[in-house]
Amino acid sequence: MHDNDVPTHVVLPERLWKEAKDTEDLKRLILQYMQRYSHLKVKNVHNGMAICYRK
Repeated sequence: MHDNDVPTHVVLPERLWKEAKDTEDLKRLILQYMQRYSHLKVKNVHNGMAICYRK
């Protein structure tokens, strides 16, 4: 198993949901927040966490 195959969970701040006007805005805010984790690619968001894989 390679590091690319192991999912990493990043806890997303609750403020993203409070600030978002709609679903598209939420997606934009999450991707903007995840820029600080440039080595990860978001595959899914579940229960307030971004499920990511290494690029």
